[in-house]
Amino acid sequence: MVPLWWYIVLGVVLFVIGAAGVLLRRNILVVLMSLELLLNSVNVNFIAFGRYHADFRGQIFAIFVIAITAAEVAVALGILVALVRNKSTLKVDDVTVMKG
Repeated sequence: MVPLWWYIVLGVVLFVIGAAGVLLRRNILVVLMSLELLLNSVNVNFIAFGRYHADFRGQIFAIFVIAITAAEVAVALGILVALVRNKSTLKVDDVTVMKG
């Protein structure tokens, strides 16, 4: 059986990679994928701790996070399509000014 700390290390590594992608990259699609990586690292830890304590709450929280993530991606891609139609760019620095 794989020890719990391996899953924690995997979750931390995924979280650091995702956080670095959010903070350092300038492409909106890469930032969105990095956010997904952040949320999946949290899911790994939820499931690992749920398995360690022999409780299903970790899996339930992970499924809830996956559902919220799917809704977030749908909204973000809709905004992204509208943004590309108006600005013709995917760089974060070029779209920081939002007009109502």
